[in-house]
Amino acid sequence: MGAKNYKAIIVAGLCLLQACVKDKPDPVNNHTIAGAGATYVVCEGNFGAGDATLYACNAAADSVYGDLYEAANGQPLGDVFQSMTRIGDRYFLCINSSDKVIGINAATHKVEGVINIPKPRYVLAVGANKAYVTTLYSPRVYIINTQTLQQTGIIELPAQNPEGMCLYNGDAIITAWDTASNKAYRIDPATDRIKQTITAAGYATQAALVDAEQMLWILSGNQTKGKTATWTRIDPSTGAALATYTFPAAADVLKPQLNVTKDTLYFIEVNYKGGADNNGIYRMGIHASALPVEPFIAAQRYQYFWGLGIHPATGNIYVGDPRGFIQKGLVMVYRPDGALLHTFAVGRGPGMFCFD
Repeated sequence: MGAKNYKAIIVAGLCLLQACVKDKPDPVNNHTIAGAGATYVVCEGNFGAGDATLYACNAAADSVYGDLYEAANGQPLGDVFQSMTRIGDRYFLCINSSDKVIGINAATHKVEGVINIPKPRYVLAVGANKAYVTTLYSPRVYIINTQTLQQTGIIELPAQNPEGMCLYNGDAIITAWDTASNKAYRIDPATDRIKQTITAAGYATQAALVDAEQMLWILSGNQTKGKTATWTRIDPSTGAALATYTFPAAADVLKPQLNVTKDTLYFIEVNYKGGADNNGIYRMGIHASALPVEPFIAAQRYQYFWGLGIHPATGNIYVGDPRGFIQKGLVMVYRPDGALLHTFAVGRGPGMFCFD
């Protein structure tokens, strides 16, 4: 399941009071997308409802397509659409509570195979026809063959809940969203063994990014369980911490992204009560002396954000508003300077963007 989805229920009623935004016309129910450069929207769905969906918009964001998966395959995705990753001519879809990773054709969106993996979270390509899959509620990272669509092995980590991953010099950096651990693990894909254990300043590591100077950023924290959110900038060659940024205890920080030039971090802070504090899209330079105090894009009253993506070509900022997971979500597209370009309706719980 989506681990943070539960909190959404707290503000479900409040979101109905939110100021209305004029939606574009209803999305086209077509499994093909007109034009190149599509942006896919991973719509998580409401936990337990089995209403996860895959939406997309074209390059100009003036045509919206959904649900692409059901239109192509004649069946729903399942329960909690966690993430989507392109590897070669396929997309890999992690359907968390349905315990499966689905491989679909990138052009037709038709299913080409299903890999049964318990509570999959994210997929990272680590070599020719090889990828790692992180999972919730276990210490296991699954190894899959991206050509044959089969599980080929398991890596056991010393910590629970393997979560966000990134590549560094050909190795996989894997975080573990475990409140008892402040570690991330560097895995050699040639051996599938840990070659370095990296210590972060905060517990419950959840995301890893590599900046323009090839330094590693680890986001830690689990606000619900009392683990304060923390950024740690680390030199991976030595494991030394170069900078530490500690958030206020009330801040729930998630889904960080780097901009196109990888010199600026963007991240979401969520206030599930709909207040103004610690609520919106924030950004900071990789050499910032302190955390940003004000959001770059502020959430409105009774609103919070759930998805964040930076378009690799335009630098435009894609933001998902789940509207309490009880109605169609919204996607807002902003220019790099923060000016709003587009708003359109998608499925429930837009939580991730994938740029073709």
